[in-house]
Amino acid sequence: MNALTHLFTPDCIALDNPAKSRPDAFAAAGELFSKQIGIEAASVVEFLNAREELGSTALGAGVAIPHGRVKRLKQPAAAFMRLREPIEFAAPDNDPVSILIFLLVPEKATQQHLEILSSIAQLLSDSDARQQLSSIADPAKVCALLQQWGTSK
Repeated sequence: MNALTHLFTPDCIALDNPAKSRPDAFAAAGELFSKQIGIEAASVVEFLNAREELGSTALGAGVAIPHGRVKRLKQPAAAFMRLREPIEFAAPDNDPVSILIFLLVPEKATQQHLEILSSIAQLLSDSDARQQLSSIADPAKVCALLQQWGTSK
């Protein structure tokens, strides 16, 4: 079991999203989280933008981990989004981003939340995992990869 095992379900996986910009992607994530955990979509966008103003959450290699601290959230929540076309995201390597893993954590983040961010960063640093996440067409299979990644390492 890893820090990602219980975070992802097939209904929080969005493949081939048509977002053309970071605001579009954040709005789509807001809708995903609204359905998943019942938080207002506009609030999600505010939390993500607040974190992004501190610096880009893009890691390079076409991936980003937009995240934010959310008041009154009890448990971490995550969503995976693969964009139809890569978008500008102020990545350190200047490459556009097409894979985003969104993470919302309670306002008073604990060690668990740092472990989740670390696990996501490690996953997205693995070129084989990035390749699979770029090509898998079934949300349930993407979900399984996210849940099981690193358990056999």
